Amino acid sequence: MRQKLSWILLLLLGFSVDAEDEKAVIVESAKELNGIMAKKIIWKKDRAKMALIPAGSFEMGESQRKHNWVHPYRRGHNVELASFYMDVTEVTVGQFKQFVNQSGYSYNRWNDVVKYSPADNYPMIYVSWDDTVAYSKWMGKRLPTEAEWEYAARGGLIDKVYPWGDEISHDDANWGNTISGKDKWRYCSPVASFEANGYGLYDMGGNVWEWCADWYDEDYYSKSPAKDPLGPASGSYRVMRGGSWNYGTDSLRVAYRFSDRPTDRYNDISGGFRCVAEEN
Repeated sequence: MRQKLSWILLLLLGFSVDAEDEKAVIVESAKELNGIMAKKIIWKKDRAKMALIPAGSFEMGESQRKHNWVHPYRRGHNVELASFYMDVTEVTVGQFKQFVNQSGYSYNRWNDVVKYSPADNYPMIYVSWDDTVAYSKWMGKRLPTEAEWEYAARGGLIDKVYPWGDEISHDDANWGNTISGKDKWRYCSPVASFEANGYGLYDMGGNVWEWCADWYDEDYYSKSPAKDPLGPASGSYRVMRGGSWNYGTDSLRVAYRFSDRPTDRYNDISGGFRCVAEEN
């Protein structure tokens, strides 16, 4: 009897998940976003769930109202952004495999990937910025700008240190290369293993670093346009955000900025990405 009840519960759970997915609009290209105001969509090509990030303005960087001293390279400044959709999770190993298999893209680091992201529902790692752009373009999406990434990571919260608030523990995210609390993974964790932020996005702090579209310039905030900034016109490094499983708490701050060479398949074993889409 107990076994029968367990099967019934599993079937009901599966039905509820499927029913939730059915509420999302399935979109095949950015052109189809015109006029759509759904809070959630499913991108047909990679089956990625995406959340609407509403248009708005925010203080990007760290506020001097809250911190006694702020490094100039992440000093707070006001930014206004148009709405866009963002993948609710980092691109997974399974999604990247699909891309490689269907597109014929050349990729040769699978033996390294499996050591730290061992299954299809784990975040894709060992990807260069060039790899992520190739994936994004093939899927009909793009990488987020640095401003879009931080705005989305904040999840509607104002002047908070992390995507969930001002404090951090191992119940919030995968960080610090240790097993503690809800963090039960030595390396990468399956995507969406921790609670989502206010926009329904998972792992905006910890698990893996995420590539952004922008060139990196530590002085860019002092000259950044106030509306829809795209980053510097040129550079040697590309922006990465969000921290990772093998970095400390400072790297998980929503304002923390990092960078790497765009051709590197990130030897630090913790570089990944997620995509965005907007109306054409």
